Amino acid sequence: MKNFKIITLALLVFISFTGCSDDDDVIPTPVNQEEVITTLTVTLTPLGGGTAVTLQTQDLDGDGPDAPEVTVSGNLTAGTTYNGVIVLLNETESPAENITEEVEEEADEHQFFYTIGSALDATTTYTSFDGNGNPLGIEFSLDTGVTSSGLLTFTLRHLPAKPNTGLANAGGETDIEATFNLVIQ
Repeated sequence: MKNFKIITLALLVFISFTGCSDDDDVIPTPVNQEEVITTLTVTLTPLGGGTAVTLQTQDLDGDGPDAPEVTVSGNLTAGTTYNGVIVLLNETESPAENITEEVEEEADEHQFFYTIGSALDATTTYTSFDGNGNPLGIEFSLDTGVTSSGLLTFTLRHLPAKPNTGLANAGGETDIEATFNLVIQ
């Protein structure tokens, strides 16, 4: 009988430690769903006046079978500084949702990267930043050099390491990437 009481007591102690836990009070962390981005538009406006150049990629079927439609409205002018502004839309909704606003609200979790192909004589500079002074890149400047042509790629990363030294070591996940064939004349 004495052993039965000891076993019963041990069982009750075991149940009290394992049967109840305080993790019922833990509130689950909300999941931040990826943004749906169907359209990326870059507007390049020359300082001092002139015609703006618009770069756009639009993929209304998302991951569907149709390739995105990529357009460039015109050529860039050599030796010119352009103010660049990026707008992101989700056009699967009506009216279209402006994803740029969400990226700006979560600036510390996003960064645009600009990759210039070796044949294109141009440079970029960030002009928009997150609350910690790290690049965001929704706004930027683009300086053109001499007559040339080549590729310019825009990559939006979600949760990159900040600060970083560029796309190669930023980490994170790509929300959207778009490449445009540009001509500087």
